[in-house]
This record gives sequence, C-alpha cells and structure tokens, in this order.
Amino acid sequence: MALKTFVKISAVNNLSDARYCAGMQVNLMGFNLEENNKNYTSPEKFKEITDWLSGLEYIAEFEHTHPERILTFLKDYEGFHHIQIEEEIHLKMLVNTEYGIILKQTVNNISEIEDLIKKADSYDQHHVTLLLLSEKLTLDDAVIEKIKTLANGCQVLLGFGLEPDSIEKIIENTNIKGIAMEGGDEIKPGLKDFDQLADILESLEIED
Repeated sequence: MALKTFVKISAVNNLSDARYCAGMQVNLMGFNLEENNKNYTSPEKFKEITDWLSGLEYIAEFEHTHPERILTFLKDYEGFHHIQIEEEIHLKMLVNTEYGIILKQTVNNISEIEDLIKKADSYDQHHVTLLLLSEKLTLDDAVIEKIKTLANGCQVLLGFGLEPDSIEKIIENTNIKGIAMEGGDEIKPGLKDFDQLADILESLEIED
C-alpha cells in the first residue's frame, strides 16, 4: 500500500491515529511540543507511541517557542528529523541546524499568498517547506493559480480545501509537494472516528 502524494499528519496525540496513519504509509507524522497546547506530547508519550511505529519520519511542531528553547526541548526526544514553526522570524536561527524546516502559514486572502511568492526563492534556497492553511479561502481558479506559482518556487504542503473527490486534481493543478491533515482526539482510548481523514487517505491509495 502506498499513497499518490506526500502526506503530513499534524498534532498526533494518540496511538490509534499513529498506527492507522503509519499503516497508510503517510510520510511525516507531527507531534505538538508546545507545552501549553492541548495536544502537547511529552517525551514519555512520544516514545510510547513511536515504539509501535516504523517506516516514517517525525516532525516536532511548535507555535511560538523561541528557537533556543526548541533545540533544548528536542534533546529530551529521540527520533525527530524535522521542526515545524509558525513564526517566520525564527527561521534564521533554525535553517542551519540538522533539522528539516516547515513554516506553517495561514493565508486568508490572495495578497498573502502573493507575499509568500515574493519570498519563495529564499525559502527554496534554505530548504524551507511552506505549509498553507486558510480559514477563509476556497480553492477557486485564482487561488489555485497563485498556489501553483508559489509551488513552482518552493516546496508547498496544502492544508485546506481538501476533499476526497477533488484532491488528485488539486495536486495535479498546483504542483504542490503534498498535503497536510490533522489528527484528533480519541473518543475513548483505542476508539477513533477516522472518517474525514480516512476518506482522503483512501482516495490517494495506489491500487495494486
């Protein structure tokens, strides 16, 4: 079993999500290490979950933590190869570390995508991948064209507007590196509603 595009899963906080996504062969699994976040994953819980997994890479997800503290936190974990941040100002302190960097950005109008396009060469030069989220934009022709321009300049993961029946066309029309989705809380330990996440992953399966 394999998927037709690169897939990142964010905010994994339970073994049910983790084992399901690993079984679907997602590429990158994210764990939130922001101490006050509801999805915060301690070193002990991270080890407990990842001891069951194989065949994928892990990304440590932060929101506002200073880079110096990020690098200190990561000394307590074993297995992270990537870092996700939201503060662009923190890039310069992390791009020359051993970690791959994803910069999470929320874009709520086309002009914000255009601003990112202007910086795409710099992102590409420093091997920074952009993760795009939006609370307002829909994937109409104008937005798709801007995302395509951005993706032609640097690596882009798309985290909004994802629907099972259109996902392949969106990937083809935008030239994005892949997609990003978010895990969620278990209903109770071991019991999880996978419907939305599973529908998209299953639509991306490569048939044998």
